[in-house]
Amino acid sequence: MKKILLVSMLCNVTDLLKRAEPDLNGKTVTYIPTAAIAEEIEGMAEAETRMLEELGLTVDELEVSAASEETVREKLTKNDMIFVGGGNTFFLLQELKRSGADRIIAREAAKGKLYIGESAGAIAACPDIGYSAEMDVPGKAPELTDYTGMGLVDFYVVPHLEHPEMGPAANAIIERYSSELGLKAIDDHQAILIEGDKVSILPE
Repeated sequence: MKKILLVSMLCNVTDLLKRAEPDLNGKTVTYIPTAAIAEEIEGMAEAETRMLEELGLTVDELEVSAASEETVREKLTKNDMIFVGGGNTFFLLQELKRSGADRIIAREAAKGKLYIGESAGAIAACPDIGYSAEMDVPGKAPELTDYTGMGLVDFYVVPHLEHPEMGPAANAIIERYSSELGLKAIDDHQAILIEGDKVSILPE
């Protein structure tokens, strides 16, 4: 059964992760911090690694912009779950496509491996990421010409609702696209949980 958790900020909703996956202790997670590189978010990978370890997980970092295809394939297939962190969605998708990670992630998620997408990692799971240009700078991914996302879900996530900095961009996306796209907006303390065909916004 497909199991996907999409969030704005995982550090705020670790209790919801435990609800999606109660038995985290001793599990392994492939952590992709690539989106943060384009935004030059210092210390984010270290902080998120600590957070995951405190949940009892063994973290196997995979920076897809620098990894070989063999390493990408090995790390995405061998570990129990996949966590794709936040940053610039366009750079993230560029590197997921270039490395072939997008296809492997889609295949693993279809088999039931838990996919956790945070902000950019949540948007990349959608059918297309073009709508997120209100929130991210497409120019940070000069080689990306196809905005087709991984298609793990059939709707479009709008993260960071009511966030002091990114909230206005979230509102702009809703105003511009609500009539043409199936949007699901969440704030920094909510999550979207997909279990098979069931979609829930948590906390309910």
